[in-house]
Amino acid sequence: MNFTEKAWEIFNRSIADYHVSNDVNAEIQNPYDESDLIAHLLYKKNWIDTVQWHLEDIIRDPEIDPVEALRIKRWIDQSNQERTDMVEYIDSWFLQKYADVQVASGAKINTESPAWAVDRFSILALKIYHMREEANRTDASSEHISQCQTKLNTLLEQHQDLSTAIEELIQDIASGKKYMKVYKQMKMYNDEELNPVLRGKK
Repeated sequence: MNFTEKAWEIFNRSIADYHVSNDVNAEIQNPYDESDLIAHLLYKKNWIDTVQWHLEDIIRDPEIDPVEALRIKRWIDQSNQERTDMVEYIDSWFLQKYADVQVASGAKINTESPAWAVDRFSILALKIYHMREEANRTDASSEHISQCQTKLNTLLEQHQDLSTAIEELIQDIASGKKYMKVYKQMKMYNDEELNPVLRGKK
């Protein structure tokens, strides 16, 4: 099993586990311990994405209480920070795994790190899960189902293409044809010293 096959299996397990309760307050029960660190990180990454997916649904309720909306908005902000942190942990795993690779002369850098591609892969798993739900609805119009099936087919094609692209990137890094550089996101809005609004509240 290659990396993307393993990641896809883990992402779908996380999504299925979440939907047992389908509750944004459910606590993660990560079945992978840190002896398989990448599996542990991938499951946690997708769980964060899955909870946030449903928070984004909830906050769009036009009748939501404004106080509750603000609470969820701040929850989403925290989730975005956790998501970024997980991407950086996954990139650290890749950096360590390929630390001893001899970079070839003329090696190129990719526009995104492996973990940011994995981030898109995790979100894609959620899109496919929920679009498949829509395509299989029995209470929707035939037009809705047809449109969702068309979208699902495109997402499934994207799964194949993104899987291939990620595998090729990993192979290029492993062979020294490409090299990794990881830039910490350095988000400013959560930092009391960098966000002028927060700084003014100190």
